[in-house]
Amino acid sequence: MHLFRRSLLILSVVLFVGYAVAVAVMFFMQRSLLFDTTDTGALASAGALAIEGSTRITIETTDGERLAGWYLPPQAGQPVFLFLHGKKGELERRTERWQQISGKGAGVLAFSYRGFPGSTGQPSEAGLALDAQAAYDWLRARHPARDIVLHGFSLGTGVAVTLATAVEARALILEAPFTAITDVAAERYPWLPVSLLMLDQFRSSERINRVKMPVLIAHGDQDPTVPYAQAVRLYENASEPKTFVSMVGSDHNSLVRDGLYDHIWTFLSAMEQQQLH
Repeated sequence: MHLFRRSLLILSVVLFVGYAVAVAVMFFMQRSLLFDTTDTGALASAGALAIEGSTRITIETTDGERLAGWYLPPQAGQPVFLFLHGKKGELERRTERWQQISGKGAGVLAFSYRGFPGSTGQPSEAGLALDAQAAYDWLRARHPARDIVLHGFSLGTGVAVTLATAVEARALILEAPFTAITDVAAERYPWLPVSLLMLDQFRSSERINRVKMPVLIAHGDQDPTVPYAQAVRLYENASEPKTFVSMVGSDHNSLVRDGLYDHIWTFLSAMEQQQLH
């Protein structure tokens, strides 16, 4: 019996130490897991996006970082999108998105968050909030708020919701959003106390009801990255006017290919008509 208890104690200690090491590794690796800053298209140098007529710009943040951006001005009467990218920048690979926007005559400002290709600094939730505000201010100096559409994709939805609580714009579009990064992480790592460990939590569900502009939420029902149910919960917490687009058969990265912008144009047109009446 004594030998059994000793063996059990040793096993418990080994398991505890192993768990503690695993938790420590995940804690120190968390930002490299959340923010993938790989330069997939030489954007750190003279990289360009596939947007005919766009120009590369530099945006300065209030805390001294310099962000690489790409700006296409809109045609008369068309909106300009402030695009907030996901955990992987890969802006040069979003060709179909840029074609959908420019083909409608709309404009866009796409930029790399701090630490991403072409931009200085290191990413964090607080830092990305400053980046989004700086990009918005850059656009706002050139366009009235009623012409600016905030559009976040995946991780960028958390950035977009935070920005939308502080600024005026025509609308907020959330593509494949989550309720909170901690909720996504908790589903992937149920053995970790993620709410205690995560430095960057992007709690959109706690902020969305403070957004005072029309909201469009679009999510694929086959999304393996962010559970569809999270988008539904986020929509329930949002204030009116709001629209939910359920894209049947779409996954996390296929919404643009599957017709997202048809829904966006319809939504923006409907909001404009409501404002006129």
